[in-house]
Amino acid sequence: MIVLGIDPGTAALGYGVISRNGGLRAVDYGVLSTGADLPLPERLLAVHTLMTDLIELHAPSLIGVERLFFSRNAQTAFAVGQARGVVLLAAAQHGVPVREATPNEVKNAISGYGSADKEQVQRMLQVLLGLKVRPTPDDAADALAMAVWVCHRERAGEQLNSGRLDRAAVAPLEGGETRYEKAVREALRREAPARSTSVRSPSARAK
Repeated sequence: MIVLGIDPGTAALGYGVISRNGGLRAVDYGVLSTGADLPLPERLLAVHTLMTDLIELHAPSLIGVERLFFSRNAQTAFAVGQARGVVLLAAAQHGVPVREATPNEVKNAISGYGSADKEQVQRMLQVLLGLKVRPTPDDAADALAMAVWVCHRERAGEQLNSGRLDRAAVAPLEGGETRYEKAVREALRREAPARSTSVRSPSARAK
């Protein structure tokens, strides 16, 4: 199985290709960098062109991409979302299923510690993939880590979906509800009677 991992971004997009055939082997990895003076539409076109080339060259069975998450830097989150959208578009055009994970999920899978730093993750990748040196730069290493996560996480016949409330998810649930959504619904149900008894009508207050 061939897996393409992507660390999305408009200024720098990391990619990593992993082969899983008994063990794991790094096939290709690198970074697409776009100049700061390049208009955004052209940056996104460059991302789409790269994705098309990688998919046609390596024919991946799956694509792993960073999942959107809340960030203190809104501008960074926005850029990641734009690049991620192009990645998802290219995957859909070629009929390649997508898997997604947050950076902490990937770090935990690679190093056993969700707050591991870049160097720790790169050293573990070096061991897991049998590389002579640590994979660099950071964006490429993050993409390789994503691909390794997909290789370890994928189970035959299993669909990794997200809650229905997560509109940015690759595969939101079509029915049912998550435990979080159930807890919210139950909390609102309990609060409804309390609100109705505490708010009296004008006529009741006049009495």
